[in-house]
Amino acid sequence: MSGESKTPVDVVVVGAGFAGLYGLHKFRSQGLSVRVFEAAPDVGGTWYYNRYPGARCDVESVDYCYSFSDELQQEWTWTEKYATQSEILAYLNWVADKLDLRRDIAFDTRVVSAVLDEQTLRWTVTTDAGDSVEARFVVMATGPLSAAITPDFAGLDTFGGEIYHTAHWPHEGVDFTGKRVAVIGTGSSGVQSIPIIAEQAQQLYVFQRTPNYSVPAGNRPLTADEVADIKANYAERRRVSWRSGGGSPHVAHPKLTMEATPEERQAAFEKRWDLGGVLFSKTFTDQMVSREANDEARKFYEEKIRSVIDDPDLAELLIPTDHPIGTKRICTDSNYFQTFNRTNVKLVSVRKTPIESIDESGINTSEAHYDIDALVLATGFDAMTGTLAKIDIVGRGGQKLVDDWADGPRTYLGLGTDGFPNLFLVSGPGAPAVLANMVLHAEAHVNWIADAIGYLDDHGCAGIEPAADAVENWVAECAQRAEATLFTKANSWYMGANVPGKPRQFMLFIGGFATYLDICNEVAAAGYKGFDLIKTP
Repeated sequence: MSGESKTPVDVVVVGAGFAGLYGLHKFRSQGLSVRVFEAAPDVGGTWYYNRYPGARCDVESVDYCYSFSDELQQEWTWTEKYATQSEILAYLNWVADKLDLRRDIAFDTRVVSAVLDEQTLRWTVTTDAGDSVEARFVVMATGPLSAAITPDFAGLDTFGGEIYHTAHWPHEGVDFTGKRVAVIGTGSSGVQSIPIIAEQAQQLYVFQRTPNYSVPAGNRPLTADEVADIKANYAERRRVSWRSGGGSPHVAHPKLTMEATPEERQAAFEKRWDLGGVLFSKTFTDQMVSREANDEARKFYEEKIRSVIDDPDLAELLIPTDHPIGTKRICTDSNYFQTFNRTNVKLVSVRKTPIESIDESGINTSEAHYDIDALVLATGFDAMTGTLAKIDIVGRGGQKLVDDWADGPRTYLGLGTDGFPNLFLVSGPGAPAVLANMVLHAEAHVNWIADAIGYLDDHGCAGIEPAADAVENWVAECAQRAEATLFTKANSWYMGANVPGKPRQFMLFIGGFATYLDICNEVAAAGYKGFDLIKTP
């Protein structure tokens, strides 16, 4: 492939997850030449890597799949309400084969740099193999949750047992039978894997810094009748999803929280609780704006959790008190809280007794030493910007993207930034990204980019670049919208708060999926308002 990859192409796509695969299909179908580079040995993106026990999507499987082809929707049948990692990966492999995508993807190939030629407005993309390819456009489909974090624990390298990171799980799986295991971290990966590890391990220690809100998934197999009904009504389900706040077909209660009677509130919360998962934060439209409304959701939540934990003191440790419910992504679990009733599971609050070091035999906190055989790091990601920061992206005047974003990411619509013409981001900072159904979001971004390239070609233009004032105004608008909500009250990865030294900035567009799509469509309809269109050099 190395010789072939030197041939100039229209588009280089970085990443072969949901966004990259659709990008390849879409750009190819409009007659463009495309090369995709993927660091992993196969397709799948985040679903290729995150194989930890219990890994599932927190969006319903029938919504977390491509909508651009009704043939794909009708042919593929999901088996469960919330698909497992393995089923999602099987789906992506099926799509890649069905659409003959692999022939344009270079696997095991990491992009290390993308450098602009200001004269031609073309990019030279270089890989870790030393190959380079010249492209008119670069599309970064690198995923917002791809750069895993390993905290700098003193002595970690001296530990004599096995160490696993949830984001880099061995493909053959891990058997913890009879072992003393520690899991550090109680975000989504920890919440999903802890119940399964607890069933195997002789002893499980869960090291929790910050408790998280988690709602039972209520996962179950889909019946043949349900599948048939969904497939028969897919068009309407998708229509509602595209016009929703988060890219799924579930709409909020028509009344505001405090306008509803106590009985209506209880019924609405129960209905969302039974639906399961992350959408609990969208039971009422004002839940993430009004502290009073949020408190009603929190009280309902706390009653539910206390009812399944045997020890009231343990419940106090497991229920968050430091942020409004929903301002960090609500986790989706299967018997997470019930797991702490098991005699072989111990919760260690590192807020009360911090981890001081790790040695050959285990973990030292300020109070005790824990002997363990295996250590699981469920310690999250440098979200939204971490993966892009690993690529040397050089724009006008030798300006590096990492320097341009030193005080926080700057984009227009989450699609691009000034100084970097013909460089597009998919689901980047400044877009709804992880606040929406990422599959529909990827489709929306790729469609917008494809239309923009078509517009440039039709109008004899060589480049498209956000104007500096459009970027500044968009960053300000995103910040202003975030400040009007409760989201900025949490030290979340949405804010970059989980990465030492990372600037604090709410990195997403909070105004809802449909609102965001309307803005993007208006910009395009107005001849790409806020972008400079550059005539052929």
